[in-house]
Amino acid sequence: MEAELTALAASGATAFVGLMATEAWNQVRGRVARFLARGEDGEDNEAVDAELEESRAALLAARRSGDEDGAADVTAEWRIRLRRALRDNPEAERELRELLDELAPHQPAAPTVTVNNSTNGGTYYSPVIQGHDISGLTFNGGGAVSSRPEPGAG
Repeated sequence: MEAELTALAASGATAFVGLMATEAWNQVRGRVARFLARGEDGEDNEAVDAELEESRAALLAARRSGDEDGAADVTAEWRIRLRRALRDNPEAERELRELLDELAPHQPAAPTVTVNNSTNGGTYYSPVIQGHDISGLTFNGGGAVSSRPEPGAG
């Protein structure tokens, strides 16, 4: 169960920090602040809102200067805070899941990349693969070993 809460906290932090760098942040900031303040009005909500704005300023400054570690630090801070909230309050898990579902339309879409490849001519004696993020492939050969001409033979 701890691993599930840790993963949820990481998803929440990634979503919150990802939104901080978008125009949608102004629309969702209040909802995020209310969740983090545990729905309480008043000083707690205002304090969390101020912390979120400080984090946003730090994130934007880090991204402008190309400081990826600084940007990752902002996400790490909110991941830790969310993990504590989830650990300390059993209701927080359900509320965070609902909030993330609600915020999903505001999340920036992952870029779509289209790649077109073609191979013309030549002789290939093994699979030819070209792509992006390829992992977990297994090629099982069977049967007799083909006799290939040696390079330069002929």
